[in-house]
Amino acid sequence: MSITSVINYKGGVGKTTVTANLGAELAARGRRVLLIDLDPQASLTFSFYPADEWEKDLAYEKTILQWYGSVLSDEPTGPLHPYVLTPEPANALLPEGGRLDLVASHLGLVDVDLDIAAALGGSRFQHGSPHFLPLHRALADALAAEEFAGYDDVLIDCAPNFTMVTRTGIVASEHILTPARPDYLSTLGIDYLRSKVSELVRDFNRVAAPGPTIDPQYLGVVFTMIQYAAGGPINASRNYMKFTDSLEVPVFRQTVRENKTLFGTAGERRLPAVLVPNANETVQHELRQLASEFLARTRL
Repeated sequence: MSITSVINYKGGVGKTTVTANLGAELAARGRRVLLIDLDPQASLTFSFYPADEWEKDLAYEKTILQWYGSVLSDEPTGPLHPYVLTPEPANALLPEGGRLDLVASHLGLVDVDLDIAAALGGSRFQHGSPHFLPLHRALADALAAEEFAGYDDVLIDCAPNFTMVTRTGIVASEHILTPARPDYLSTLGIDYLRSKVSELVRDFNRVAAPGPTIDPQYLGVVFTMIQYAAGGPINASRNYMKFTDSLEVPVFRQTVRENKTLFGTAGERRLPAVLVPNANETVQHELRQLASEFLARTRL
């Protein structure tokens, strides 16, 4: 099972779009995929469930907020698998063997983040706290349960910041993927994000040794929302895409162009763009190529 955290410090960069479509395309190839929404904005969740259905059927008992409540309780942490959902519209379009599941999010994750920090003794990392390892390993331990053994890929949609909840996602992950728009603000935090991940890995492994340590690999940057002219991406986009050369970070060859019509209505259809019938073939081809490159990089 391959576990990947999808994260960028900047919001509005196509993070959720990449997560949903990457997961959907992998499932369309016959793989079993689990999406985990750790972003309090719940955009990934609302890509598959309308807000009124979420409020009625999921909000109070079937989101990851309730699971994190068990993590923070004095009782043993509850299993995660009861919170796994199977969105019907997307799965109806998958071939036999393919499956796309979701653990939904909740706005209340903002408070969970504060509660985890308090359990560690404050807003900063408290390496000496006896709760340090169990809290940071909570999601990793949950995903190690036998109920998740049948999944091929787990994609974790993280919030656009380095919160305590985000840290649990990274500790659980083997890979880090960063979607980014080709603009100044979206590329500005890439190097800082890498340094924060390195800091987390160093601190966690220092406390964990001689037990199991972590070493999430940075898959690279996926440029999204590319604006095209006749000869390819516009010059402004090209300039910011070249900026990553100075950072010496890996960059996916495949990019994803902007298409507000297709991506903007995905939530209304309850389908990721790559699964929408009779949609823009060029965009869908890019999403499929991205999935192929993702598989190649995670298998290295």
